[in-house]
Amino acid sequence: MIGFLGLLTFLPVQEADAQCPMCRMSAESNLKEGGSDGKGLNKGILYMLTAPYLFAGLLGYTYFKYQRKTKEEQRLNELTSIEKGQLN
Repeated sequence: MIGFLGLLTFLPVQEADAQCPMCRMSAESNLKEGGSDGKGLNKGILYMLTAPYLFAGLLGYTYFKYQRKTKEEQRLNELTSIEKGQLN
């Protein structure tokens, strides 16, 4: 799991031109004046956008893993009760 997340950090990121108008104007004016603050703005937005999806994915993975574990425990309990002759 950690290896998969580490691999995601090295995947190429496409440029996204979806910023609010105020942020876009601020970044463009900064770049025109010779600053470099606007260069990482798109990557920062995409980075913040991925956090909720990673959290939801981790939560879903944990939930389904827990559900599978409880079902296996129920089956094991049923099998042990059958072996002991305590079937209802």
